[in-house]
Amino acid sequence: MASTKLATLAIRTIAKPISNQIKQQAKEHETFRKQCVSLAQNMHRAEVKLRTNLLGDTSKSIRPLSEARAIENGANAIAEGFLFSVAAVLIVGETWRSSRSQAKRRDTVDDQIEDLAGRIQGVGDAVKELEARFEERWAAEKQRNDDLNRVLSRIIDVGLQGGWAELEDTPLRLPKVNVDPPTTEEEPPRSGPSSQT
Repeated sequence: MASTKLATLAIRTIAKPISNQIKQQAKEHETFRKQCVSLAQNMHRAEVKLRTNLLGDTSKSIRPLSEARAIENGANAIAEGFLFSVAAVLIVGETWRSSRSQAKRRDTVDDQIEDLAGRIQGVGDAVKELEARFEERWAAEKQRNDDLNRVLSRIIDVGLQGGWAELEDTPLRLPKVNVDPPTTEEEPPRSGPSSQT
């Protein structure tokens, strides 16, 4: 961007001497001089008519400019026109470059938005897949938990009914416990200091 501004400044600087050279050439060459005189006289007539119309006067005969003055005015008009056209071209060029740069930036942003949208879609798909896996595992764990609860309930029911013997031939080995009370009455051992004597 800085190089563009420097180039614009350089072109404007170069345009001024070119404009002065155009003025000089207009004064020296016969064909160019005639064009300058014609241009200056037309501009003078248009200016006088406009001025008299604005003031409300009627235009009478318009006295033409002298040839030296017409050459000077025409050369100045051509030189100023050249400078104006150079400035206009530079402004149009800068505007075009700026709009092109904004279009590139817009395209880049659009590409990034599309990329992000694709990534978000991918993340959403991954989340759905993980959710489906979780649901499958949750259902399997729930089924396993229900099966274990049924087995445990059955074991407790059998045990409470005194049928521990039903489980003897299963892979689950339980110790045999005698739940019948002893038939002979034995004196329970005494505890405390008197039993130690």
